[in-house]
Amino acid sequence: MTRFRPLGAAGPYLLAVLFVGAGTLHFVRPQIYDAIVPQWAAPGLLPNVRSVTLLSGAAEVAGGLGLLFPLTRPAARWGLALLLLAVFPANLAMAQQPEKYGLPAWALWARLPLQPLLIWWVLRAGRSGNRRAFSG
Repeated sequence: MTRFRPLGAAGPYLLAVLFVGAGTLHFVRPQIYDAIVPQWAAPGLLPNVRSVTLLSGAAEVAGGLGLLFPLTRPAARWGLALLLLAVFPANLAMAQQPEKYGLPAWALWARLPLQPLLIWWVLRAGRSGNRRAFSG
């Protein structure tokens, strides 16, 4: 029986490029991400909004790199899925205030249902190769 894997064996590698690229942007252009961090996300837990931006960028880079290797894919897929859940409130806040970001409201609302699909893809693609890595 063949399992459905989005984009086949290339899935983990395409996701790795996506997450490493997005995570790197957190360091190259942090002000963009600072603007979308909800105000309640930093106080008490982290020193400031920039800390949230850099931490989430580092998590994206680490998760993306983790998808490249069969032995680290299980941890990477769960970490990225949790990260995507954690940033969903920021995406929702953006959709509710599109004028603040200079982006079309329809695009910000349209991407919200894509987030669960991305989580699904991460979880599915992150499974590929695990059995080969542990079998003799």
